Amino acid sequence: MFPSACIEWLYQDTHPDLADRIRAAKADGIAHVEFHLWRDKQIDAVAQALEETGVTLTSFVVEPRRSLVDPAEHAEFLQAVRESLEVAARLGKPPLVVASGFTREGVPREEQREEAISALRQAARLAEEAGIVLVLEPLNTRVEHPGMFLSDTAEALDIIEAVDSPNLKLLFDLYHSAVMEEDLEQVLKDRMHLVHHVQVADMPGRNEPGTGVIDWQDKLGRLRALGYEGAVGLEYKPTMPATQSLRTARAATGL
Repeated sequence: MFPSACIEWLYQDTHPDLADRIRAAKADGIAHVEFHLWRDKQIDAVAQALEETGVTLTSFVVEPRRSLVDPAEHAEFLQAVRESLEVAARLGKPPLVVASGFTREGVPREEQREEAISALRQAARLAEEAGIVLVLEPLNTRVEHPGMFLSDTAEALDIIEAVDSPNLKLLFDLYHSAVMEEDLEQVLKDRMHLVHHVQVADMPGRNEPGTGVIDWQDKLGRLRALGYEGAVGLEYKPTMPATQSLRTARAATGL
């Protein structure tokens, strides 16, 4: 496993420009970075900074964000996927993050789940053609995302299996999972091959690993034992200067 700094939040106080955050991460010994939305970024400058530094981009978000569970938004969602895939192709073909959207009140959950599967099947075909992986992310509904349809890792994996595409995988965020009080082995056992990206933040507060209650050596050791070897996104809200923050997070996680 290796660290990937979320430069959406890290370095934002000292480097307003995202390209400069990539350079700052490189200077701090980080070879992989990720961010959230792309439409507010200078993509040409980001591409140049990645090439200049040799840093690899490990993920960003499909946008505009649209609902998977509402068929009225599927056309806009698929167009967002197309446009995000084009940008990803310019930035080294990193995985693209997708969330479910909010629960539709009064609509049976199974119906909403089938709509999500339908939308993701179409999106996965686009991703296959582009040679880029989409990663579906469950989000906690107890703190940051009340009302989100997909908050359960096991259900997300069920949906991924139903879509049955090599280009749709899971983004497993240990913070969201911990907030939802999931058992890591219970939700991932025998399905670790479907996990393509991992993110971390401590709780409470969603701050640096090492500032909260999660035992990161234990959590990541269990992930490693299940077979995960990829990027671990340091997607947290820093409480200290970026260089010190990364040092703290890496010491806590052993990355």
